[in-house]
Amino acid sequence: MILTRVVGYPYVFHPFYLATQVDDEFATCVALLHDLVEDHGDKYNFDTLLEMEFPIEIVNALRVLTHKKDVPYMEYIETISKNEIAREVKIQDLKHNLDIRRMDGVKSKKYDMYIVALKYLEECK
Repeated sequence: MILTRVVGYPYVFHPFYLATQVDDEFATCVALLHDLVEDHGDKYNFDTLLEMEFPIEIVNALRVLTHKKDVPYMEYIETISKNEIAREVKIQDLKHNLDIRRMDGVKSKKYDMYIVALKYLEECK
């Protein structure tokens, strides 16, 4: 089974694209893994990643990027703004998610919220 998001493209294209948009190897690793715990928490968690000897900087950025359902979205974004690696990856994630070509011409229900979040994170640089 191939996981897809938005207009039928395999999901794997999304993290690979993000990885090409960031500046260093830690950010590249975080970009590739940014949805891992959120989407596959039954198999992978932060302790698992530490046991696999991922650097703490990567695990901390992934921890910040993992949106807990009980945390309001803008509070989540504010937390991301305080971690340089997470902020860099989330900016690219939002830009990619806002790309109208990936939406089959229909804006996501989250579009306006993503615009606000992107502006906030870019101002925090």
